[in-house]
Amino acid sequence: MRATATIAATLLALAASLGGAAPARTAARTTAARPVAARPTIVQRPIPFGAKRRQEMRAYARRHYGIDDFHLRDPKVIVEHYTATNTLQSAYATFANDVRDVELHELPGTCAHFIVDKDGTIYQLVPLTIMCRHTVGLNWTAFGIEQVGLTAREVLNRPAQYGAVVRLTSWLRCRYAIAVRNVIGHNESLSSPYHHEKVAALRRQTHADWTHAEMTPVRARLARYRCGG
Repeated sequence: MRATATIAATLLALAASLGGAAPARTAARTTAARPVAARPTIVQRPIPFGAKRRQEMRAYARRHYGIDDFHLRDPKVIVEHYTATNTLQSAYATFANDVRDVELHELPGTCAHFIVDKDGTIYQLVPLTIMCRHTVGLNWTAFGIEQVGLTAREVLNRPAQYGAVVRLTSWLRCRYAIAVRNVIGHNESLSSPYHHEKVAALRRQTHADWTHAEMTPVRARLARYRCGG
C-alpha cells in the first residue's frame, strides 16, 4: 500500500508540474512578446485655436452636451476618420480655417486632434485637453484621429500609415485607459455607449468613414499591444 501511495503521489506531482507550471511560463512568454504601447514620434503642427475658437467650442458644448466648458476631460473614446482628401495640406487647411462647416453650418470649425499622413508621419493639431469638432454626439469625450485618404481600404493597404495609426491609437488608449472596444470608426458613433446629443435633429447623424467591418482588423491589431506599467 505504501508503494502504491508513493506512486500515486509521484504521478500527482508530475501532473501538477506539467499542467500548472508550463501554462504559467507560456502565459509569461506571451505577455512578454506583446509590444508595449509606447509614445510614437509626433510632429507638432497646431491649428489656430485661440480665445475666440475656444469660446465657440464652449458654446457648442453647452448647446449639444449641456457642458459649459471647452476642455476635454476624462476622455473615454477614440474615433478614427479618413480625410476624404488626397493631401495632408487640404485637410489641414479645412481644420485651420475657423468658419462654419459646410454640412451643419456651426461654429467652431471642424477639426481633429491628429492627422496621420500617407507616409506614416503623425501630426498633432490640437492639445489633448481641448474638445475638437469631429464626431457629433462624442466630441465631449473623444479624441479624433484623421488619416489622409479617400477610403479606409487605402489606409489599411498602406503599411506605414496603418502602422502609425495603430501605434498612435495604442499609446493614446493606454495613456487614458480607454478600452479597445471604445476605439471606433466614425460610422460606429451611434452605437457608442458614450454617444450623447441634446439637439434632436442630430441624434441619428453620423458618417460613412470607418465602418464596423473596416474597424474589426484595427481593433484586432490594437489588442496585440500591452499597456506599460
